[in-house]
Amino acid sequence: MMEYTNKTRSLRVPSYSFPSSSLMPSAPLPTAVQGPCAACKVLRRRCIDTCFLAPYFPATEQLKFVIAHKVFGASNIVKALQELPASKRADAVSSMVYEANVRIHDPVYGCAGAISKLQKQLNDLKAELALTQAELLIMQCQHQQQDDIASFFHINLTSN
Repeated sequence: MMEYTNKTRSLRVPSYSFPSSSLMPSAPLPTAVQGPCAACKVLRRRCIDTCFLAPYFPATEQLKFVIAHKVFGASNIVKALQELPASKRADAVSSMVYEANVRIHDPVYGCAGAISKLQKQLNDLKAELALTQAELLIMQCQHQQQDDIASFFHINLTSN
């Protein structure tokens, strides 16, 4: 369980592993707000119809905002999104949530640590593939030599 602590109360939310499809926008962004968005709920603000964060943090995805807010802070999220064109904001939110989640799990290296682990795993698998291909080539050569020897003796035996 993760705990988000506010000055007046604490919010316990279940921890989850990444990547999660629930963190990615799956449907078109809503134009109307039904109830307060996740950001306004967490920040205990009144959510207005023109709430800047509502399209990216719907009320049903409160954990998404809690994680991003814990690492980046609400004002930094808003500043980062305001600097981007509207068409790129949903992807930026997904990236921020992913980065924040990784940062929570690995505070020192964050995404760089995850990328490094994946690159090492990829290099290990490439080396294993090269070794397996070399072994396969050796077996094919041995099989070809056996066939050549067998055909050589078969030709010599039938010609005598």
